[in-house]
Amino acid sequence: MKGKSEITGMLLMLVAAGPAMAQEAADTAGYSRFRFGGYGEIVASFKDYGINRFQKNGATKERRNTIAIPRFVLAIDYKFTPKWILGAEIEFEAGGTGVAYELENSENGEYETEVEKGGEVALEQFHITRLIVPGFNVRAGHMIVPFGLTNTHHEPVNFFGTVRPESETVMLPSTWHETGLAFFGTVGRGHATFDWQAMVVAGLNANGFDRDTWIAGGKQGFFETDNFTSPGYVARVDYRGVKGLRAGVSMYYCHDAGANSDKSQTYAADGRIPVAMASFDAQYRNRYVTLRGDVVYGHVGNTESVNGKNNKLPGASPYSRLLPVAKNALSYGVEAGFNLGNVAGIKRMPVIYPFVRYEYFNPQKSVATPATADRRLEVSKWSAGVNWYALPNLVVKADYSNRQIGTSNPFGSGRYNSENEVSVGIAYIGWFIKK
Repeated sequence: MKGKSEITGMLLMLVAAGPAMAQEAADTAGYSRFRFGGYGEIVASFKDYGINRFQKNGATKERRNTIAIPRFVLAIDYKFTPKWILGAEIEFEAGGTGVAYELENSENGEYETEVEKGGEVALEQFHITRLIVPGFNVRAGHMIVPFGLTNTHHEPVNFFGTVRPESETVMLPSTWHETGLAFFGTVGRGHATFDWQAMVVAGLNANGFDRDTWIAGGKQGFFETDNFTSPGYVARVDYRGVKGLRAGVSMYYCHDAGANSDKSQTYAADGRIPVAMASFDAQYRNRYVTLRGDVVYGHVGNTESVNGKNNKLPGASPYSRLLPVAKNALSYGVEAGFNLGNVAGIKRMPVIYPFVRYEYFNPQKSVATPATADRRLEVSKWSAGVNWYALPNLVVKADYSNRQIGTSNPFGSGRYNSENEVSVGIAYIGWFIKK
């Protein structure tokens, strides 16, 4: 029988294998017809800062505690045949919700909210895959957008901290899922092995762009249908030619996010609003260490129009209207974790990973004049903690994090009040039933 450490390593590598190469392998092995499972997280945090950073000195210094269930996900896979496969995931976020917005065209296009309560319930994935050959396969439906590190590897065993890395989740939808068509496969062999993906999905909606989260609020989903006037084009390539290494680049482009606005005429007179983003991320794993890193850079064109028109969106709309929206945004992060038992040479030791992470993010890297960037959105963050794998698919986490506000210096002090917190959490992932 395999040791606990080895089993955990196999589990983590399977989950982290990615939606191209590993998805095909997972869909054709391990079950014959049906499987049911999912993942979930619970997090409690102890903080020394208030909820409003946008004051003269930043967030006030006050003690407050929070506890939440960030997400509980149910997953189902079903094989019609070994080559035709249905996959679905339903996510309950922060306790669940029932929210529906409508545009009443009989009332001059006014927004109406039918039901409202906290949290979110979302169909995270619902797609049908046709496996053809290893190098070329097709998927249609609602899918994860494979842009960046966190969206591609969003399950809780794939990041060390109690929460997903902020360097991506502040600026990008997370988990980012859209409806469309995808092609994927694995090509090459040995040291020239690559996974590739290409997608056409519902594009971003410029109504949702804002100061604090850049394009993250532009993900559609408030209404029963998504606007597909200007699709989003996504491409990703991962290199896997070295044992333990995965290095990937991903790209996203939407020709005109304004064309996907709730009302088609909102930005029409000002020209198009293009969105272009690129990301590089990598991971290296062996029995001693796990190393990860990522960089995201993006550009939104014609932000003058976005800022002018979003400022006039109705108060009943589901968007924040916080301005200005930046034309460029940047984030990056690196982290390292060590298998304590293997490093120390202690056999039968529980699988414990101490880790450290640094990340920088700025959703207002540059802003078109006459607007000015708000330095309170520029954050350098250090996190350190430990992950204990009590079971191969159950992890207990604890970490401390410090944010320096208004600086890009990893070891410098920010010009605004710093933010500190200690968090503990527990997460699981697994298939409960396989037939």
